[in-house]
Formats: sequence, structure tokens, C-alpha cells
Amino acid sequence: MSFDIDTKFAFQLDWNLLRTFLVIAEEGSITRAAHRLLRGQPSVSLALQRLETELGCRLVDRGHGTFRLTAAGRQLHSECTEIFSGVVRLPELTHDAEQEVSGEINIMLASHVVTPLLDDELSAMSANHPKVRFNLRIDTSARVIHSVRERLASFGICLVSRKFSDLDYDHMYREFFGFYCGPSHPLFGCEGLTLADLRNYPAVSFDTDDLNDALRPVALLRSKWGLDYDIVGRSSQLEEVRRMVQCGMGIGSLPIHVAAPDVDRGLLWRLPPYDDPPQVDIFMVLNPRKRLNRAEALFAGNLRNKIQELPLSARTYSADT
Repeated sequence: MSFDIDTKFAFQLDWNLLRTFLVIAEEGSITRAAHRLLRGQPSVSLALQRLETELGCRLVDRGHGTFRLTAAGRQLHSECTEIFSGVVRLPELTHDAEQEVSGEINIMLASHVVTPLLDDELSAMSANHPKVRFNLRIDTSARVIHSVRERLASFGICLVSRKFSDLDYDHMYREFFGFYCGPSHPLFGCEGLTLADLRNYPAVSFDTDDLNDALRPVALLRSKWGLDYDIVGRSSQLEEVRRMVQCGMGIGSLPIHVAAPDVDRGLLWRLPPYDDPPQVDIFMVLNPRKRLNRAEALFAGNLRNKIQELPLSARTYSADT
């Protein structure tokens, strides 16, 4: 059998070097990668150097406390993720099609995703296919989109500021944002307020609460009424924005249906606007280029079917909660 140059490279390459590099890239540190691989740090460093020599390019810029993948390193990380995703699927592919569904489903979520569509499918999948394993990770909507584009997640559920042509989007549900304050705030318990009454108070917000980001409708309202002049706290996590509001640091925007239980318990107070609050759409985002295992394909397919079967009105939370 004769081999061309590329084929010889594939046969001669020590594939363990790719596995080591994948762990290094995931951990963002030679030390942490060595700990995860149960190997010495010099051994892991040498493996990285060997791989860079084999490929003839630098994969990681490191030194003086910095660690950053080069453009080549980022490309290789994407390819390695795809390779090992395929390797993980090999046991499943060798089983008969009638075997019980198994595998891992990696879902990336924005921090305030609250919907029975997802909850019901998680419950059904767990009950019907107990060998399936789930990995749910919370991150900013921008990072969710990035992970889906890089095929690092089975799919994502998040806000969308702009759509990419290489991804598929399903409008999952619609929610409304309201402004709130905590028990120690001067406006707590006050009724008959207007947006003008909120102008002289500090505010807290999401990182995406920006005119050019996913929470643009909320940012537009802030800007129109001068509510963005003194932002004293920001976070990408709903729990932390809610914490800052409850602590009285400032007025903050939260999904109305998520904040409702805290309002009932006296931990938050709803502020104007009471009519026509900003609406925000949440999407299920998939990458058609990602090869899904059976569990991923079944879960994503079931969820997409449920979204398409329900009219938008049934997937829209009340603005008056």
C-alpha cells in the first residue's frame, strides 16, 4: 500500500499528543492539564513541544503568567474536539441500532433560561433513557453562540443579538423584563410611580444590557428615560444581578416571570413600566455541521418538535406577572 504525504503524517503522528493538547486547551494551563492527566508537568510540556514540532507551528503563547492559544492552536482545538467527539461515539456506533440510547448531551445556556419546554424534555429523556448523561453549562449568550459555532456544545439556548448564517435558530419562547428594587431601597413599596421617578437612583445590569447586545430592548428603555447614567454593578449571571438588586445596590431589570416568586416573598418590588415592558426572545441554536450522537439528536429533535408544535402565544410569558 502506498501513502501520500498527508496519509503518512496521520499514520506516523502519535495521537496521544492530540489528546494531551485537547486537555491543555480545555484547562488553559499546563499545570492543570498535568493534574487532570495524572502526569508530570515536564511530560505534558514536552508533549506540547513535540506536537508543535510535528505540525511546524506554535500552538500556545505562554510565559509570564499568560496562556493563549494561537490562531493555529484554536483551529487545532476545534478539530481535536471534533475528532474526540467522533471517538466517543465509536462504542455507540458499534452497537445494534436497537440498543438503549446512551451518550452525553452538552447544553450551553444563558443564565436566565426558565422554560417548561426544556424542563419537560429533560425529565422525559432522563426517565426514558437513564443511560444518557447531561452536562448543562451556564455562560453569556455570546459565549453560548461561540461554543455552538465551534461545535463544543450539542446546542445552545440563549438570547440572540445577531444571527449567523452557519447556525440554525428556533424561536423557543418570549419573555418580558421589568425593573425591580430590593427591600432596603427608598422606592420599595411605593405605588403609582412613573419611569421618571427612577432617574435619580443607581442601577445594576446584565453585561448584555447594551444597545449593541442581546438585551437591546432593555437598554433602549434605560437610555430613553436616563436610567443608565450610574451603573454601580454588572454581571452576566441572573442570580448575581438579582442579588445586587435585593441588597439595595440599585434598580435592576429581571425577567418578570423569574422575579415573580421573589416579589411574592417580599424580596423584590416591581417598578414601572407596568404596561408594555421590554420583550426579549430566547432561541434554541444548533450548528448543522456538528455530528450529533444518538442521544443529542433525539433530545434536540424532540425539543425542536415541541417548539414547532406550540404557537408563539403558548410560548410567551405574561407581562403582568
